[in-house]
Amino acid sequence: MDFLERFFRYPIDQLPFFLLTILIAFTVHEFSHAYFANKFGDPTAKLLGRVTLNPVVHFDFLGVLLLVIAGFGWARPVPVNRANFDKPRLMGTIVSVVGPLSNLVLAIIGAIVYGCLFGSGVLGTIENERVVTALMTFLPLFSITNFFLFMFNLIPLPPLDGYRILEDVLPPSLSRKLQGVEQWSIFVFLLILVIPPLQAVTIQPLYVFANNMYMDLVGLIIELYR
Repeated sequence: MDFLERFFRYPIDQLPFFLLTILIAFTVHEFSHAYFANKFGDPTAKLLGRVTLNPVVHFDFLGVLLLVIAGFGWARPVPVNRANFDKPRLMGTIVSVVGPLSNLVLAIIGAIVYGCLFGSGVLGTIENERVVTALMTFLPLFSITNFFLFMFNLIPLPPLDGYRILEDVLPPSLSRKLQGVEQWSIFVFLLILVIPPLQAVTIQPLYVFANNMYMDLVGLIIELYR
């Protein structure tokens, strides 16, 4: 067990809850991209069977494995052909934005559920300790992780959604210049993920902010019951 604790980034007792969180977060995120792309006239994702909440079609085994072991990973990206949109820049921006927004919605739902369970006293009436422990472990982890994913995916570096949003909102001339340095931007993104000092000033603050967002929202919900 000690070996497994050292091997995985997350404690073994929390690992099932983290995997369930990622299962939901990645699936809803990618589904959102696929759903809106199809609604706006691009059938690419639909033809590949991606307009679904079936997690199997969205998961990348290596991406999830690295996420558990190293703390960063990915789902299978949804292919989008912006040429099929009537308004490529506007609709492309919306398709990119809905992914992170779906994580924000999930985070808010998780925080509200936990706040209501705690604030109403329902949590204290559950006699099964395992159920209480599961709820107290899963809901904060679920909410904080989704708050983090919301912010992380808005970082304007490829291959994240924030970069695609930036491409669509910038004037065409600047967008073309941005594409010219895309390969170097990906290199910068990888450096941020693997170099601890860079993580400390980029990734870690996002975790802290995600935790604060969760605590503030839960605190607000609990106050409403007083």
